Amino acid sequence: KLVTDTKLIQGLVLDHGARHPDMPKKLTNCYILTCNVSLEYEKTDVHSGFFWSSAEQREKLISSERTFTNEKVKKIIELKRKVCDGTDKTFVVINQKGIDPESLDMMAKEGMIGIRRAKRRNMERLTLACGGHAVNCVEDLTEADLGFAKLVYEHVIGEDKFTFVEGVENPFSCTILIKGPNDHSIAQIKGAIRDGLRAVKNTIHDGSVVPGAGAFEIAASEHLREHMKTVQGKAKFGVEVFAEALLAIPRTLAANGGFDSQDVLLA
Repeated sequence: KLVTDTKLIQGLVLDHGARHPDMPKKLTNCYILTCNVSLEYEKTDVHSGFFWSSAEQREKLISSERTFTNEKVKKIIELKRKVCDGTDKTFVVINQKGIDPESLDMMAKEGMIGIRRAKRRNMERLTLACGGHAVNCVEDLTEADLGFAKLVYEHVIGEDKFTFVEGVENPFSCTILIKGPNDHSIAQIKGAIRDGLRAVKNTIHDGSVVPGAGAFEIAASEHLREHMKTVQGKAKFGVEVFAEALLAIPRTLAANGGFDSQDVLLA
C-alpha cells in the first residue's frame, strides 16, 4: 500500500462485510435500508424460562419464535419487491442489531446484501450520506424511508472486509480512505489531513487567509525596504538589517525543500 493510494470516497466505507457466502459482492443502483431491528432470537431482559412437558410443545415454541423473526424479514422483502421488481434497482439492508443465519439466507435468495451489527457511528452517517431514515421497526415501511447509492460493493484490504457505499447524491458525510505501508505513515497522513481540514474550516469561518511558508516574511521585508527610502540618518541601517533578517526564514525553508534560496527570493 502506498501513501498516494489515499483517496476521498464520495460516500461511506463500513469496516465490515456481508455475513453470508451466497450474498452478492457488488450491487448497483441500490436502495439502502438503515435499521435498528433485531432479526434474530432475543433473550429476555429479565431472568425467565420456558418449560414444556412434551416434544410437541417444544417444537411449537421453536416454530413460534422462528415465525416471529421471519415475519419481520418478510416485511423487508415485501418492500424490496415493491420498489425493485421490474426495475434495475437493488436492495441493501444495513442493521445495527443482529441478523441470524436463516434471515441472512432469506435475504441472499432475494439477491440482497445484508450487513449486521453495524457500528452506531456508521449508522448515523449513513442517513447523512445516502438519505432516508433510520427505522426502529419494520411496520409501515415505505420508499421514503430508504436511502440510495449508485454502487455498493465489498472489498478486502489486507485481512479485513470493508463495504464501500459510493455514488450517493448530495452527501452530508463522506469518507477519506487512508492507506500506507505502516502505522507510522498512516498516523502522519491522518494528522496532516486533520490539520488541512481545520485550516479550511478556519478560513471559511474567519473569511480571511494569512499565507505561510515565508510569504509574510518576504512581503514584510519588501515593505521595509520601501519604507527605508523615507528614513533619514542611522535609522536607515537598522531598517535594512531588520529587512534582511526577516529573509532568514524563507531562505531556510527553500534550502530544506531542496531549492536554491537566492532563486526563490528573486522569484
